[in-house]
Amino acid sequence: MSTEIKAPMTGKIASIVVKVGDEVNADDEVVIMDAMKMEIPVYSPVKGTVKEINVKEGDSVKTEQVLMVIG
Repeated sequence: MSTEIKAPMTGKIASIVVKVGDEVNADDEVVIMDAMKMEIPVYSPVKGTVKEINVKEGDSVKTEQVLMVIG
């Protein structure tokens, strides 16, 4: 079963910490967003393998936009 990681708010992708194929644990930081002049870390809610990354650094994203998929 796959889990989508979604943007918690509107902002810009500052950094992508993982790449496709990486193993992540629950609560691992996977993306850093810039929003409201702050860096906002985004964490994996599950343990698994990064299957897809749907954004790149510098992209503007909207709330609930799918950033990546963990399988």
